[in-house]
Amino acid sequence: MSRIRRADPHFSREIAKYEHPLPSREYILDTLEKSGVPLEFARICAALDVRSDELEIFRRRLDAMARAGQVVQNRAGAWLLPAKAALIHGRIEGHPDGYGFLIPDDKAEHPADIFLSPREMEAVLHGDSAMVRLVGVDRRGRPEGKIVRVTERGSKRVIGRVFNEHGVWFVVAENRRISQDILLAPAEKGGKLPAARAGQVVMVEIIQPPSAHAQPIGRIVEIIGNYADPGMEIEIALRKHVLPFEFSDAALATAGKLPQKVRKADWQGREDITRLPLVTIDGETARDFDDAVYCERLPGNGNRAGLFRLLVAIADVSHYVQAEDPLDLDARERGNSVYFPRRVIPMLPEKLSNGLCSLNPQVERLCMVCDMQITSSGHIDSYRFYPAVMHSHARLTYTEVAAALYDKDAAARGKLAALLPQLENLDALYRALAKARSKRGAIDFETLETEMIFDDNGKIARIVGRERNEAHRLIEECMLAANVCASAFLEKHKHPALFRVHEGPTADRLQRLREFLAGFGLQLGGGESPGAKDYAQLLGQLAGRPDKALLQTVMLRSLRQAQYSPGNLGHFGLAYDAYTHFTSPIRRYPDLLIHRAIKAVLHGRKYQPHAESAPGAGTIDAWEKVGLHCSMTERRADEATRDVEAWLKCYYMQDRIGEEFDGSISAVVPFGLFVALDDIHIEGLLHVSDLGADYFHYDEAGHVMVGERTGRRYRLADRVRVQVVRADLETNKIDFRLAAGTGSKPASQPAQSAQNVQNAQSKRSGKTGAKPQRITPMPEAKQVAPDAAIRPSRAPSGGSRKSAKSAKTTTVGKAKPAKTAKSAKAGKSAKPAKASTPSRGTRVKKGNARG
Repeated sequence: MSRIRRADPHFSREIAKYEHPLPSREYILDTLEKSGVPLEFARICAALDVRSDELEIFRRRLDAMARAGQVVQNRAGAWLLPAKAALIHGRIEGHPDGYGFLIPDDKAEHPADIFLSPREMEAVLHGDSAMVRLVGVDRRGRPEGKIVRVTERGSKRVIGRVFNEHGVWFVVAENRRISQDILLAPAEKGGKLPAARAGQVVMVEIIQPPSAHAQPIGRIVEIIGNYADPGMEIEIALRKHVLPFEFSDAALATAGKLPQKVRKADWQGREDITRLPLVTIDGETARDFDDAVYCERLPGNGNRAGLFRLLVAIADVSHYVQAEDPLDLDARERGNSVYFPRRVIPMLPEKLSNGLCSLNPQVERLCMVCDMQITSSGHIDSYRFYPAVMHSHARLTYTEVAAALYDKDAAARGKLAALLPQLENLDALYRALAKARSKRGAIDFETLETEMIFDDNGKIARIVGRERNEAHRLIEECMLAANVCASAFLEKHKHPALFRVHEGPTADRLQRLREFLAGFGLQLGGGESPGAKDYAQLLGQLAGRPDKALLQTVMLRSLRQAQYSPGNLGHFGLAYDAYTHFTSPIRRYPDLLIHRAIKAVLHGRKYQPHAESAPGAGTIDAWEKVGLHCSMTERRADEATRDVEAWLKCYYMQDRIGEEFDGSISAVVPFGLFVALDDIHIEGLLHVSDLGADYFHYDEAGHVMVGERTGRRYRLADRVRVQVVRADLETNKIDFRLAAGTGSKPASQPAQSAQNVQNAQSKRSGKTGAKPQRITPMPEAKQVAPDAAIRPSRAPSGGSRKSAKSAKTTTVGKAKPAKTAKSAKAGKSAKPAKASTPSRGTRVKKGNARG
């Protein structure tokens, strides 16, 4: 190897990974940077001493770097750095109204998203990657860009409904961020016309992407069924959000070779804890049991008070799912299990998730144990990790444990008599850990979970609220303790890991929160950098206030979303300096990685996850890549379940058009109010046009909308009575209007005048004379049954909200979750409003108590 090639700062890494190493990406970028001018391919090869037999593979590396936005080729064919040409690379995010944004890859360098006009969006689809040049700012002051080059097409396949207008067949995407209709290719281009009937749901493959002068063209590759078929909402969500839902043949074959039970050979190197009465405590419908617990009191020693010994035994998935085997590849692609109403998309095949790995009662199971000694004040005095073989002595539910421990129910206590001593030890430990949690200052928001209850025909009978009981909290504290020990163990041994990172509020969110609280005479402590304890102390001051729900909601929305990262930034909400996920490897891929890392440390080795990244990725890069991927799959699962639940709620409300309900304002947005209904726990939009004949001013910081003439105000958490006027299955939107003769019931604070709201808005934005919205009453909406042969109109962007769900939802049923991609078709219906919902199933979702 020549001296030039050996000068590559990452030469050792490349030669360790490849038999015939090429110049690293970093070396190529450094060469282009130092050249000061664009370089043709031949000049780059000469500068880096690329041999003639390496030219083709080196060109492929440059092409891969171009797709990643690291380099760009100009019209003359020369290569250059995008920054030198004032180009910004990122991902396209479309909007239902036709415009879009470029989300820059480098948020540190370009923090603001770049607006793309509808004309620019004609040449791209949501999810594409592109290079953009800034051309100025739009009328709202946002940076505006012009697309220079599309580097990668993101939407290869699109799910939608097929329509025929005047002999022209096209598909309207279910993902409203794809605003272009997709023309279906004629037969000579591989199309299938007219195999599908108008109105049917199909999967279409893009064979010609859009351009500035032409719509995208595709061909039907799968006819999924009729829009109102049972289970169709899940089939659509799976494909819309690109959720893997069928295991590969290789993964199923690998699972098929695994034993049905623990073998004697599997005991090697493991501790035997089968005599300890470990138990699982889960929901009634759970079928995959990740964790079991056992607690005993240890005697005191001299002046030292007695300790609690807590064992948290977690399914040893890593014993059966080996790194880079087909099961691991499928699990990594999925990232996590997805829990839909009546159906589960597991991360692992059922043989593992519900069988060999699940800590089922009265059978031997392999596990990884976190064995802790905890003081009476809730401090973890010591811990150790080890592989073991366990035997679950009982499968308990939260309900029966709460009845026995906290309700002192005689029947429940009699049933659990043999286990009561250790359950009471668990309760005593839980109280110690809860006190430590309070002292630590962890934030404990009160959130509502709901259940969809289905009748024997598979229709939603009702939606009910479900409160967490003390047994949920008991298990939560045990899981938190084990997760903290896992992070401490890996940090102590300086082993890379995926941390569960939750950062504090951003400066702008913090400022808006303080402005809002000031209107109520409240203050958040901590100055410019408040901690979790400051939030917790403020929450404590809200007890008994009628506006507690309002204030808590605003506080919650000021925080950022948790994510996975190899960089430990702590967990703000839990008030931990370091935190990982260890306790759910059956349903979360990051937990499986943590198990592998802990085992590597126990055996004196280091574990590095595989990352299918470009050559040159080191250990930290691999952990970073898998962290980003797992954060994405978590969000993807949330969005998919939110879509399904929204459709089901729309379906449920179709029979309640015209009924009136009491509710609370759950969000104030520029185009109206979202209202969460009491008792049935469903949210819908009360459009600004239905608030009255007035100019209404929206105050983002105050979470309020105020009428200029009437002074009528609508604020977050205010009480309103509304009438259901529309439940649209096409857009998953529910619309309300104010019930006759009603308005909002304001909280205790006096109404701000509309002029004060205007002044506050102007002060924050630096502008004056903000244009108010002129509102006139709309005519009464008429409910029209959708016709499958009629092309649906696109929903206005004002009627959507990114987080339209106000509560996490689980469902109760009896049948097993579906295992295949296809739902059983129970029948057809011409009108979605009359269609029967899918057959029963079981959603076995574990709550956030699992850490």
